[in-house]
Amino acid sequence: MTSKLAVAFLAVFLLSAALCEAAVLARVSTELRCQCIKTHSTPFHPKYIKELRVIDEGPHCEHSEIIVKLANGNEVCLDPKEKWVQRLVQLFLKKTEKQQ
Repeated sequence: MTSKLAVAFLAVFLLSAALCEAAVLARVSTELRCQCIKTHSTPFHPKYIKELRVIDEGPHCEHSEIIVKLANGNEVCLDPKEKWVQRLVQLFLKKTEKQQ
């Protein structure tokens, strides 16, 4: 009886380890490449932006990426070389400094 319990416990452990490894591999594969394929270059008002993320260049991508989450839930990549995008990032930096 105890050997069946040990085998069942071992099977559950191996299954959970395999599922955890698959989840980690899926996340790593998305993080090791550029997130932005196409960038939005038309200016829009900052009030439509709910969240702003800046991803620095590195081994995963050769250029910086700016991703905004809009109020409607869509995520849009912005071109970091555009002047209006640089002003937008500065605006969000000032806003977060005031909140701290």
